[in-house]
Amino acid sequence: MDVRVAEGDSPRLRRAGLERALRAELTREVRLDSLGRFLQFAGESPAATQSMSVFIIAAVSYLLGSIPFGFILVRVFRGQDVRLTGSGNIGATNVARSSPVLGVLTLVLDALKGLAAMALTRAFFPGPNVLTGVAALFAIVGHMFPVWLKFRGGKGVATALGSFALLAPASLLVTAGIFVAVVAAFRRVSLGSIVAVALFPGLAWLLHDYADAPQVLGFMAIASLLIIARHHQNIRRLLAGTEPRFQWRRG
Repeated sequence: MDVRVAEGDSPRLRRAGLERALRAELTREVRLDSLGRFLQFAGESPAATQSMSVFIIAAVSYLLGSIPFGFILVRVFRGQDVRLTGSGNIGATNVARSSPVLGVLTLVLDALKGLAAMALTRAFFPGPNVLTGVAALFAIVGHMFPVWLKFRGGKGVATALGSFALLAPASLLVTAGIFVAVVAAFRRVSLGSIVAVALFPGLAWLLHDYADAPQVLGFMAIASLLIIARHHQNIRRLLAGTEPRFQWRRG
């Protein structure tokens, strides 16, 4: 801590300056790496500290992602189990088939889960690092396999939207445009989701949009593959020509 005090300052002014500098230093240290410093103080090696950080970020992100907003909203406001209607999915598209308003709210809340996981990770671990990729991936995994619903969740598109909003905003914007164009042309949300998700990692690479941490591209690719895999039934219906077109319903 570098503190400069002028020779002509009174003892009171010097003491006040030292107190301000001390508070600023303490705040900086806590925000930079509070969790890592705590683990090191507890006697962990740097490698163990990194592993523990990855584990904690993965666990917190998974728990955030596992909150089943679609299931909760339909249960509370409609008195129904969304898993027993439409496609049986807890995501925004299926919720919207019962109530467009609840569908939009589900989309926003599911996206905010991913955004919250990323924001927490950046708050505790600022700067370029692979932990942002860990947070994004496990928030998506939590949405897909929530422990509260016996690991039967959604397909992860909305949560991925929120997860990558801070990490790769330019690529996400282009991807969103592709999604809208495909859905508008073919009236099939699943097709738009699959095409957009498949192109996302490549767009992030081309636009150098991965927060200066190339390893994050790997997490993006894994997340994209998981989302596409969760659309396996939609893919079969698309190939067979039986995938229903999306239509809004009142209610």
